[in-house]
Amino acid sequence: MTNRAWRVVIVDDEPLARQTLRLLLTRESDFLLAGESTHAKDAIEAIETVRPDVVFLDVQMPELDGFAVVPHLDTAVRPLVVFVTAFERHALQAFEAQAFDYLLKPFTDERFADVLRRLRGRLREREHSRASPSPARTLLVRDGTRTIVVPHDDIVWIEAEDYCARIHLRDRTVLVRESLRSLVNELSGAGFVRVHRSAIARLSAIRAMEPLSSGDQRLTLTNGTKLRVSRTYRTALVKALSGGG
Repeated sequence: MTNRAWRVVIVDDEPLARQTLRLLLTRESDFLLAGESTHAKDAIEAIETVRPDVVFLDVQMPELDGFAVVPHLDTAVRPLVVFVTAFERHALQAFEAQAFDYLLKPFTDERFADVLRRLRGRLREREHSRASPSPARTLLVRDGTRTIVVPHDDIVWIEAEDYCARIHLRDRTVLVRESLRSLVNELSGAGFVRVHRSAIARLSAIRAMEPLSSGDQRLTLTNGTKLRVSRTYRTALVKALSGGG
């Protein structure tokens, strides 16, 4: 159980929408309304000042939409973003922006309570991981007669190369005698996702995802690499980016 209230910022240009969220939040002792904004520019400044744990963010607002706020979020301690909108068509874009949830107006008290329940779970997980950091996870791979220890955090992406796999690290690449399929199995549940039949990416190394005219998606990674996401793997990728929920 946390010993403080989690800070919340509401961003919505509609007074009634802000009032509804405000009233619902006042019933919850473990959530503190720390700020309200009526447009994206003001929201960016408020979020930088307040450093909230959660942001309830409208999509359609004057001048800039809610998606314009997302690139300005602190990546080191990123707040959980719940998009709140009357338009279902923005759902895919919201989860591509790594939204925690997508609250469709008008919503019921029960639906809002479910969002808060899930937020509590994720926020407690974060606090627990900060209080008790787990040891760095590693990948053991064969390179001829040698066994190489590769920290997960050093891996950006992995590609199939003939009957081997090339692991792209932050500062170098390593060619190992492992199949991509075996690496997919070994890295399952460790923050990696298959984006193509011949490529795996570390989720935290993904910086952007954009649609292509073919119906596929294209990722940009932290090292500048561009990877195509085939339609076969897109749904699983979006789910993984949104936290699996």
